[in-house]
Amino acid sequence: MSENPNTSPDNEHDSDVPQNEHKISHSQDEHKNTSFQIRLPILLSIALVAGVLIGSNFSEPKGDTKYLSSLQKVRQLIEYIEKDYVDTVDTEALLEESIENMLDKLDPHTVYIPPRDRELAQSQLRATFDGIGVEFNLLRDTIYVVRELPGGPSEAAGIVGGDRIVSVDGQNIAGIGLSNRKIFDMLRGPRGSKVTIGVKRKGEDDLLDFDIKRGAIPQYSVDAGYMVDDQTGYIKINKFAENTYTEFRESLQSLIDDGMTKLILDLQNNGGGYMSAAISICDELLSGDQVIVSQKGQGRKYDSEARAERTGIFEQGPVVVLMNENSASASEIVAGALQDNDRALIIGRRSFGKGLVQLPFDLKDGSELRMTIARYYTPSGRSIQKPYDEGEENYSSDYYNRYISGELFSEDSVKFDESLAYKTEQGRTVYGGGGIMPDYFVPLDTSDNTAYVNRLVASNAVREYTIEFREDNDWLKDWSFKEFDESFEITDAMLHEVIDIGNEHGARFRERQFQKSKKLLAFLIKAQIARDFYTEDDFYKVFNQTNEIYLKALELLDNPDQLLNKSNGILLQTR
Repeated sequence: MSENPNTSPDNEHDSDVPQNEHKISHSQDEHKNTSFQIRLPILLSIALVAGVLIGSNFSEPKGDTKYLSSLQKVRQLIEYIEKDYVDTVDTEALLEESIENMLDKLDPHTVYIPPRDRELAQSQLRATFDGIGVEFNLLRDTIYVVRELPGGPSEAAGIVGGDRIVSVDGQNIAGIGLSNRKIFDMLRGPRGSKVTIGVKRKGEDDLLDFDIKRGAIPQYSVDAGYMVDDQTGYIKINKFAENTYTEFRESLQSLIDDGMTKLILDLQNNGGGYMSAAISICDELLSGDQVIVSQKGQGRKYDSEARAERTGIFEQGPVVVLMNENSASASEIVAGALQDNDRALIIGRRSFGKGLVQLPFDLKDGSELRMTIARYYTPSGRSIQKPYDEGEENYSSDYYNRYISGELFSEDSVKFDESLAYKTEQGRTVYGGGGIMPDYFVPLDTSDNTAYVNRLVASNAVREYTIEFREDNDWLKDWSFKEFDESFEITDAMLHEVIDIGNEHGARFRERQFQKSKKLLAFLIKAQIARDFYTEDDFYKVFNQTNEIYLKALELLDNPDQLLNKSNGILLQTR
C-alpha cells in the first residue's frame, strides 16, 4: 500500500471530489460515483458495498417543516440526558450513533461521514494526495518500504525499497501495534510540511534519518496497458478517479499507435468512482450521439441524460469488457452503455448491482451526508440496482448468497425477472433488477484454489517473502521482463520459504491443499516479483495467466465464429 489510504486493504473507497470533465444535460454541476475498496483479485474476494455520487449545490430547507416537532423532541431528550441521567454520557457520540441508525432505515448507500473521516474520504479519488511518496507494507508490526514512488519526495531524499521505517519525527513506530490509519496520519500531511523519517537499512548498522518535505503524489487508476499480441490491447482500470479518463485515453492512444485493432477493457474488481470518468471513457468508444446513461429522481430536479458528444479515438474495432461480482457503480455504467449500444460484449460474471445515485451534503460541523437522490439507467432503460428491501445484512451478504446458490459456477443458476427484460440497440435481450449480466458467462474456477492458499496470502507471507527476495537478488534487474517471464521459475525451495513464513503468521501448512494450489501459488509469487523488479504491466502479464475471465476473452477474440454466436453479429470486424 502507499501512504495514501486508497491502497489499504482495510479501507473502503468513498469520495466525492467535484469533476468537470464531461458536459451533461443537468441543472447541477457534476456527476460522480463513490467506490469501494478494490482488493487484489486473488479468487474468492468478498464483495464490498460501493456508492455513486453526484456533485451539486445544497440549500437548506427554509421555513416551518412537518418534522420540526420531532427535532424539538430530540433536543429535549438530549438536554434531559445531559442534565439528569445517572451516569456521564458522551451525548455527541450518542447523536452520531443515532444519525447512523436513522440512515440505516433508508438504503445501503446513504451514509453519514463524521468530520474526522471526511478529509480521508475525499482524498481517495483525487489525482494527487499529499505525502512522502512511498508504497509500503506493514509486516510483523514494521513498515517495509516496497518502493519509492517515482518523482516523489522519498525518492529525492534517498529512501529505497526494502528500507524499514522505524520512527517518525523521533517517535518510535516499530513493534507497538500501530494501525494502518495511524500510519497514514503520521506519514501524510500538508504539502510543503516537513517530517523526519528514521530508517533501518539492510547492511547499515546505524539508523538513517531522512528529512523529507511532503509533496503532491500522483495517484493512478489505470493499472496496466499493454499489447497482448500484434492486434489485441489490454487496459486494466482499478477505479474511476479524477485523472482516470486522461490516463485511459493516453493508454488507448499508445496501444492504437502500437497497432491495436481489438481492445480488452478489464473492470474486474473495480468498485466505481466518478460518473464523469465513466461517461468520458464511453465517449471514446461510442459514435454519434448514443445515450450513455440517464438518471431519474423524485420530481425532475435530478433528472439527466448523458450522450456521446465527440469523435472517439476507438469507435471501430472489437471491444470486450471483463467484469465480475465485485465490479460496481461506474464500472456498471460503462458496461451497460457499451452492452446496450451493442458496442462491446461483456465477459465474466454478473456484476455487483449498484444503480443508486448519491448527492453529498455539507453539514455545519464539517461532517457530510451522502444521500441517495436518484436511480441511474442504462441506455435501454434498465435499472441495475439489486433489491435492498430485505435489510442491510442480506444486502451485504450478496456475494456469499451467490456462492451458496451456485451462481458463481453456473449461468443457469442466475435468475432474472422476465418483466425486467429490455432490448439492446440491435435486439439482444438484457435484464435489469440486479447487476449487468455478461454476454458470455465464465464460471469461477476453484480447481486450484484452497482455503490454505487463501490463508497464506491473507497472512502476508507472499509479500514478506518477495520483499526479502528483492533485497537479496538485485541481479534480476539485469534481466529483461521477457527473459524473466520465459526463464524464471519458482522453485520448491522458494515455495517452502513462503510456507515457513506463513506458519510463523498462523497459516498452518496443509500438504494436500498445498499440492492442489501449488501452481497458483507459484504464479502469485512470480507476479509479485515481476512487479517489484519491472512494472505494473508486467505484474498483470504474469497474473493474468491465472485469470479465467481474461483467458476466455483471448480465446473468444481468437475465435470470431464463436464470438459471433453470442454477439448476434455485432463483432463482425473480428474477421
